[in-house]
Amino acid sequence: MSDLKPLSLVYNHKSGFHASHKDEIYERMMTLFSYYGFEIQVFELNERIPLALLMKKIITRHEKSQSHGVVVGAGGDGTLNAIASHLIGTNIPLGILPLGTFNYVARALNIPIDLIQAAEVIVTGTPRSVHVARLNDHVYLNNASLGLYPLFIEQRERYNKYLGRFPLHAYTSALDVLLRKYNALKLELTLDGVKQPVTTSLIFLGNNQLQLKELNLTIADAVQQGKIAGVVVSKSDRISLIKLLIRLFRGDVEQAKGVCLFTADHMEIKSVQNKPLYLAIDGELVEEHSPLHISVDKHALHVMVPYATSFV
Repeated sequence: MSDLKPLSLVYNHKSGFHASHKDEIYERMMTLFSYYGFEIQVFELNERIPLALLMKKIITRHEKSQSHGVVVGAGGDGTLNAIASHLIGTNIPLGILPLGTFNYVARALNIPIDLIQAAEVIVTGTPRSVHVARLNDHVYLNNASLGLYPLFIEQRERYNKYLGRFPLHAYTSALDVLLRKYNALKLELTLDGVKQPVTTSLIFLGNNQLQLKELNLTIADAVQQGKIAGVVVSKSDRISLIKLLIRLFRGDVEQAKGVCLFTADHMEIKSVQNKPLYLAIDGELVEEHSPLHISVDKHALHVMVPYATSFV
C-alpha cells in the first residue's frame, strides 16, 4: 500500500483555475502538495458529469486510504458548498483554494486569499469541525434567502456575464431589481414551535459569522453557537426597500423599521399561497416547494484551517 496521502483537487471549470496566467501558481501548488507526500488527482466540475457521481468516486478513493487525505475545492463559495455537501459526516477534510468574488468561507476561517498561502494551509494546517446549516436537502455555509435576494443574485449573474465579475454588481443589481420587479411573499414562519404569519419581501438566513458581522448584525454571535440566525424584512413598498438598501450600504440595516432579527434551533417556512419558493443558497439559485425545514448540523464538516484560528 502506498504511503502517499490522497489529495483530490476539485475545481469549477468556470473559475478560470487553469487560466494561462495562473500556470506558474498551479505548478507551484502541485509541487507543494507532492513535497508533503500527497498523491494528487484533479477533477473538473462541469455539466457533463453529475456532481453526486463525481463525489462518490472521490470519497471512495479517500476511504480506501489509511490516511483520509484531503479533498480540495478550488472555486467560489458556491463550489465549496457543492463539494462540502458530500463531505458532511465523513472524516475527510475539505481544503480551500479561494477563487470566488467574496470568498466568505475562506475569510471566516482565516484562510489566505493568496492561492499559494492557501495551499500551504492545506498541507500544514489542522482540520477543524464547523457548523453547517441545512434547508431541506440543501446545505448552506454562508447564507440562504428567499424573496428579493434570489432576484438580486439572478440579476448580478447577468451583469457578471456581460460586464465581467465585480463586487459592485452586488449593489447595482439590487437597485435594478428594486426599481423594476419585486413581489411580497405571504408566509407562515414557525420558530421553535411558535407560528407567526408574515408578509415579507425578504428572508435572509446566515451561517457565516464574518458575513453577518460585516453587515453589523448582532445575530452573528448566535451562529457561533450553532443557531439558525436570520432577518425578516416586512417592508414591501419600493421607496422603503430602496431606503433599506442605502442603510445596508451604511451598515445600519438592523436599526431600520420593518427589519426583524431572529435566532432559533429549528425553523419551518410555509407558503400561504402554496407556490414554489425561489431561493438563493450560497449564491446558487434553486426552487423548492414548501414547507422549508431549516436546522443546523453542528460540527458536521471538517475543514483545513491555519493553526490557532477559530470559526463559527
